Amino acid sequence: MFITRFAPSPTGPLHLGHAFSAMLAHDRARSEGGTFLLRIDDLDQSRCRPQWEAQIFDDLCWLGLDWPRPVMRQSTRLPRYRGALKNLWDQGLLYQCSCNRADIRAAASAPQEGAPLQGPDGVIYPGTCRPATPPTGAMPEDAVLRLDMARACKTLSTPLIYKEKSETIAPQDLPRTVGDVVLARRDMGAAYHLAVVLDDADQHVTHVIRGADLADATQIHVLLQRLLGLATPAYHHHRLIRDEGGRRLAKRDDARAIATYRAEGASPRDIRAMVGL
Repeated sequence: MFITRFAPSPTGPLHLGHAFSAMLAHDRARSEGGTFLLRIDDLDQSRCRPQWEAQIFDDLCWLGLDWPRPVMRQSTRLPRYRGALKNLWDQGLLYQCSCNRADIRAAASAPQEGAPLQGPDGVIYPGTCRPATPPTGAMPEDAVLRLDMARACKTLSTPLIYKEKSETIAPQDLPRTVGDVVLARRDMGAAYHLAVVLDDADQHVTHVIRGADLADATQIHVLLQRLLGLATPAYHHHRLIRDEGGRRLAKRDDARAIATYRAEGASPRDIRAMVGL
């Protein structure tokens, strides 16, 4: 069975880039006789709004997309995320971090460090809070928890492989090119990387179709799947829809919101033509 999904955050209006990704996944599921799922990525309750979620449903229905109801919402899955974090904590692969973004930039930019390296999540964490040995005792509540990437990669005996042109990931490279990524955030329960991996596994997603801007994050997700004993889906990272200046679209760009085109009289067929479908 072919199962794919579209997982937007209700933090603003969907734009042409979202339309392209959702329609591409929906079209592929139909052509394969499979299932297209809608999932709501609403972990960040400080930014998510009910009106934006309602707009997501309205826009996607207008585009002619359909999916099984009810939809999965990340905000209802905190116990599941907590269980996976405890699994990793008990393996000695997590540690608590008290650094803020300014601390990380300062440490990564210190004269002895040279220019800060960039990874999938921005500046690669310099390891300020990383302990020499795995923490013991109970896992902290409502804390920032990072994956000890070097320790995690040492548990692997074979390379990480996923299906997109037979990509192979060398685990020994990840501490340098990715760093110790955040898997739990304060007031959110889990971070994106952990939540998306568990959601895809629990929904039996076989094919992840998403933008090329997330291609670098896939190595993190494949690693987490291995550490948690989860299946790895096939990945397809599609081209991005950009504005006239070559910049990828953002939710704050209301001029390219699906709702704006609808209000101006565009049809779903017009939207498909705009994004090259």
